[in-house]
Parts: sequence; structure tokens; C-alpha cells
Amino acid sequence: QVQPVESGGGLVQAGGSLRLSCLASGRTFSNYAMGWFRQAPGKEREFVAAISRSSDSTTYADSVKGRFTISRDNAKNTVYLQMNSLKPEDTAVYYCAAHHSPVIPTAYDYWGQGTQVTVSS
Repeated sequence: QVQPVESGGGLVQAGGSLRLSCLASGRTFSNYAMGWFRQAPGKEREFVAAISRSSDSTTYADSVKGRFTISRDNAKNTVYLQMNSLKPEDTAVYYCAAHHSPVIPTAYDYWGQGTQVTVSS
């Protein structure tokens, strides 16, 4: 079992960058595929990016491809989301999620509390 905790959110101008971090407590972080999701006000939560437990596979939503990069450091129990060329429509609460799987799953068992990202125009 892991408990994800996100950090790194904040206010940034359009075109700027932020890096989100997600520290997942637990001794078996390397057994979990990890994902990032976001939820904007008045909208449903949507998938952003995911990474397999060994980092050999990543996937992204079309809306963030080429701008966001997901990575992980299993020695630090941490997954990152580097966000570049941010747009106002990226404004949302960003959530980290984990699932015990060798490959990228379609559903996740463990969720963090979220971190707010606000992009001003």
C-alpha cells in the first residue's frame, strides 16, 4: 500500500513552467504504476500522464503532449510532472495516483489530496 502526497503547485504566468512532485510512502513504491490526473472547476477529473513502474512506458493526454513530462525516481519514492509552456486551460487541481501493476493501468487504487495549479493569462 502507498499513500501519495503531491507538492509543487502554485501560481504561474502563461508560458511558464512548474514541476509537481508526488511522494508515495510505503516500501514497495517500485511495484506501482503512477499517474497524474487533474480536475478543473466545474469539470470532471481527467487523465494527464502515467508511467509504468520501471519507467519503460509513459503515456500522455493529447492536450499535454510535448509540454508535460512524467518521470519517477524509485529510490526516492517520487514521481514528477514537469509542466512547460503552461496555458490558462491547464489550471486545475492536480492529483497523483498509484496502482499496483507492472504496466500502466486503466484504474488506480490510491490517490493523493491534490495540489492547485493556477496559470494566469
